[in-house]
Amino acid sequence: MKKVKNEKELLKKALQVGQSYAANRGYKAFGPTDSADQKIECIYRLFVQDKLIVALPEDQENTLNIKKRLVAWIMKKLPADHPLLK
Repeated sequence: MKKVKNEKELLKKALQVGQSYAANRGYKAFGPTDSADQKIECIYRLFVQDKLIVALPEDQENTLNIKKRLVAWIMKKLPADHPLLK
């Protein structure tokens, strides 16, 4: 998979959207001691459960691939003229 421009910023945006989505679903907010990897995995699993994204094959489920899947998801959700997509 090729490198995505603004990947870190896109991942932050995906986490922000994911956290607000989880809050709207009734999940409690993440605590200050939750690591970024825990937040990423939790949001990924919520999105898979709600069928917002397609699950990775079980043998490919690792943090790097989950991050890439979330970045690809947010790229599809943002408007074409969004600054992070340029």
